[in-house]
Amino acid sequence: MTRVSISPALEALVGSPSELPHLTQALTHPSYANEQKKPGSVAGPEADYQRLEFLGDAVLGLVVSEELMRRFPTAREGELSQLRAHVVSTDALAAFARDLGVGEALLLGRGASASRDRDQASVLADAVEAVIGAVHLDKGLGAARVVILEIIARGLASPRPVRDAKSALQERIQSMGESAPVYRLVSSEGPDHARDFVVEVELPGGVVVRGHGRSKKSAEQAAAADALKQLETGF
Repeated sequence: MTRVSISPALEALVGSPSELPHLTQALTHPSYANEQKKPGSVAGPEADYQRLEFLGDAVLGLVVSEELMRRFPTAREGELSQLRAHVVSTDALAAFARDLGVGEALLLGRGASASRDRDQASVLADAVEAVIGAVHLDKGLGAARVVILEIIARGLASPRPVRDAKSALQERIQSMGESAPVYRLVSSEGPDHARDFVVEVELPGGVVVRGHGRSKKSAEQAAAADALKQLETGF
């Protein structure tokens, strides 16, 4: 069986591959698993990271929700939900993955590698969740919590929107004498528990901006936030 090679930074956080029997699976992209299966056979559910991603997503949500409630005892449900969405967003998890060299450790099929999936935000976010799932299975919730606390620390330290990006964009566009922006769903891919939605919004002058998210709503917010940045810089 192929043994993954991970960066010193990732090993310092999660442990060595020898301590984590599920780590190779957590870093195996479905494209690689499909290429490695024997002719005429079907790759089993344990061959790639999707099942571990499913588990990691649940563990991540639990620990982040619990920790945010502890850190912000006076925050209301809506504010906590916004904070959680910011901390576990696709972009936040992808940034965490890049810092720890997760992409370089991924086992990818030839086509996915050629398509540069190694640096695709949705792939990196899925891999981070799968690694959390592997750590939880192999070392327990306490060890997974250590990893997730690092994600929380980085997420809370990064800038986050202070207001609803869609509302801010609508006000900005209408102040220019234009109609309210229209959002269009471009695609929705991936398993049901971790779909990657792509939404686009058209700005005055025909400039189209796209955003990614784990839900249509979060993808719209991402597109609106990026559109506001482009309006600030004059495209």
